[in-house]
Amino acid sequence: MIAALVALIMAGPIAYVEGSDFTGGAASLFGAYHHGEGPVNFVYAAPNGARATMQATFRITAPPTRSVYLYVRGRDDDAPGQCRIAIELNGAAIHSGPSGFPSNAWATRRFAIPGGAVKAGDNSIIIRNTEASGPIGMPPWFMVARAAVAGEDYTLRRDVRRDFRIVLPKEKRPFPDRAPAGQAPGFAMRGIKGWLWKPQQYLAEIPTLARYRMNFLMNCYGSMCDIEHYPWGDPRVNRWWEPLPDTKRRAYEKVVAECRKRGIEFCFGMNPNICTKRIVRYASAEDTDLLWRHYAWMQGLGVRWFNISLDDITEGIDAAGQARLVNEILRRLRERDPDARMIFCPTYYWGDGAGKEQKPYLETLARDLHSDVYLFWTGDGVVGPITKAAAESFRRISGRRLFLWDNYPVNDANPTMHLGPVVDRDPDLREIVDGYMSNPMHSQNEINRIPLFTCADYAYDPRAYDPERSIGQAILHQTEDARGREVLRELVEHYPGMLIWGSGSTALNAVRERFTRMLAMPHGGPAAEAYIASIRSLLARMRAAFPKSYLAEKATVQADLQHMQDVYAARYLRRGERGESGGGGR
Repeated sequence: MIAALVALIMAGPIAYVEGSDFTGGAASLFGAYHHGEGPVNFVYAAPNGARATMQATFRITAPPTRSVYLYVRGRDDDAPGQCRIAIELNGAAIHSGPSGFPSNAWATRRFAIPGGAVKAGDNSIIIRNTEASGPIGMPPWFMVARAAVAGEDYTLRRDVRRDFRIVLPKEKRPFPDRAPAGQAPGFAMRGIKGWLWKPQQYLAEIPTLARYRMNFLMNCYGSMCDIEHYPWGDPRVNRWWEPLPDTKRRAYEKVVAECRKRGIEFCFGMNPNICTKRIVRYASAEDTDLLWRHYAWMQGLGVRWFNISLDDITEGIDAAGQARLVNEILRRLRERDPDARMIFCPTYYWGDGAGKEQKPYLETLARDLHSDVYLFWTGDGVVGPITKAAAESFRRISGRRLFLWDNYPVNDANPTMHLGPVVDRDPDLREIVDGYMSNPMHSQNEINRIPLFTCADYAYDPRAYDPERSIGQAILHQTEDARGREVLRELVEHYPGMLIWGSGSTALNAVRERFTRMLAMPHGGPAAEAYIASIRSLLARMRAAFPKSYLAEKATVQADLQHMQDVYAARYLRRGERGESGGGGR
């Protein structure tokens, strides 16, 4: 428990509160959004009673074992002298005297917390205005936007998961910002895979990878299946024992050539045991030879990175057998090229590796798998936060170097989009994980460039990554047209994605979820009707700003609009509860 808490302190705050989390104060009188920040709270002079004090509480399971600090983002009044305040944590004095904050801008200050002040259970932060005189609405006052209790190296930022909104930057900056002299990019390998992508999708996105200074592209193993004729999930789709059609081979040879031209390592991957009527038999020399033909073909094109994936399978869950297959393919590759690299996606590819089924499986890989093989790992879960602590545990048990398969912004072909910035990835993950690979959306690869920008930003310099800054720059880098930028900003706010939403589902559709919640409210019809109108307006402006682009993305918005109109009509119009439908959306 203590070790986990220390890791959390180093990676992020043990407590985070918005201004609106503080009770008391005067935000209820004059509003919670001021000077470009919000929700905020503020306190007036001591004679104003409850308006002079604000308090926020937080709960932790164990006390910190290292020094922690109180970070406050605040702003002083506009009077010549500074407002005097007092800050306490569980009754311990943190600060007393002039606030030390500017009167013309927001600033963040760090205050040392006395040892032992933070305790297990409930904790309380109190901020008081200690000035002896001053009326409500006039100086002296002190304003707080957010606060956190965290370790020494923490940077206080707005929690975009709680209040997701985008302020577009005034200036487009080069991306990514170059690392300081002598400092290498965060992850050595930084890239993306397709998700059942066709060759033309890979070719369309290779220039974007190069522009975002990424250097790795892996094909989806499903792309090597017969997705041109069978749906994913049909056991006829994966016929790994057959040669690929010549047209498909030629198409992927172009993908490999374009990667080489752009300085991107292409990684070839297959999964012979998923969606198939014939799994590979690990002890079969014939099966190994049939699978090897594909790898030999790719190696003949100059490819040096390879993957064998055995994830999400229901048959062939045999760690020792899997290791023999991977080792044999790697042996053959290295007979031709000693520098050939292999990444294996194990059947248990998530978590800390300590689970009842995971641990013995991973311990077998640690014993039997070639020591040079990387393992793909998706984080603490299949989807969701990714911590250094879980990576350390998974790597220790498996005994292998890790390559992060980041399941964001993937939608698994669900009718939705995940467009917000990548969040909840530890800034020091690079110390344990060697490579980073984002998993993209299925058909909306144009708009995928927005969240991909933030993934590339994180992967290039994890410690300096700021999701607010990154998502704003991501939008600016898509178009020079001011109207188009505003459309994209609004689109991203409507589809912030599963990470911002706090969902573990790649199928989350934030637009439909908001609409459903509106309908669940008492008398929610007017709100739902207004929301339909806002999405209809967004779609019209998207069509006007991007008449030839974002076709799949516009189809997604159109489908959501039609769904909401149909649900609204069934609930209200056919029952005669409201008089207008708000019109069509086609």
